[in-house]
Amino acid sequence: MIPEQIPYIAVILIAGIGIATLLLKKNIIKMIMGLAIIEGAANLFLVSLGYRIGGIAPIFTNAPDAEMVLPTVQAMTLTNIVIGFATTALLLAFAMMIYRKYGSVEANNVRRLRE
Repeated sequence: MIPEQIPYIAVILIAGIGIATLLLKKNIIKMIMGLAIIEGAANLFLVSLGYRIGGIAPIFTNAPDAEMVLPTVQAMTLTNIVIGFATTALLLAFAMMIYRKYGSVEANNVRRLRE
């Protein structure tokens, strides 16, 4: 029973690390890295949902009568990877603009300058 739940335990641990990084770090770059870790946990969760023990890849046109893994979650994971890449690139571009304007990527310094 426990070996089947290892991916879900890993998802919880990885997501916890990402959330802790996002909440506890004050550097904007490190906060973006925490968000990327959370996205990785979401991808692992989606792949874990679609896994079937002894399943075969759903790419055959004349598939044998074996059980296949779920292709929907694989497509969702690929979509999530693309969206995560674009989001991370956009956030890093914002971080570069913040650094150019304020000379720092520390969240406390940027907040202090806003007042």
